[in-house]
Amino acid sequence: MKQGYIKPIGTIHVQGENIFIELEEAYREGLEGLDGFSHINVFWWFSEFDNEEARKVLSGLQPYKQAPEVMGVFATRSPLRPNPVALTVVAVIDIDYQKGIIQIPYIDANDGTPVIDLKPYTPSLDRVENPIVPDWCDHWPKSVEKSGTFNWENEFNF
Repeated sequence: MKQGYIKPIGTIHVQGENIFIELEEAYREGLEGLDGFSHINVFWWFSEFDNEEARKVLSGLQPYKQAPEVMGVFATRSPLRPNPVALTVVAVIDIDYQKGIIQIPYIDANDGTPVIDLKPYTPSLDRVENPIVPDWCDHWPKSVEKSGTFNWENEFNF
């Protein structure tokens, strides 16, 4: 397989209540047609965990309180993984096409995090009506909207 490269298309900005994605000027044309989508999939780089040591981690001790004692990285959303790629579904509040700014209400990334891709959230491709999850996380919220009020602090061991 030919080795590829990933070039960020923008940056996540978290400035208090003001949270937005700013695209590099060269990629702003790619926003055309995004009007009307309530949500987007944001692919971002766990840049703070991009080092050789973190990329070697393939399993870890119980990250979630009710999870198995050891879990493989592909069964978690840990930033420690072979390629530190993250995915977050976010609501779109507003888009400034000229400035390449997408206002969003929340994202689980830090200020200055590189954005590597955006895709519109489409229920026909992104939504699973009846997903099955392990018993240890079956009590988690069934939607992004309900996750905002869920007490996640009771779920994690970190």
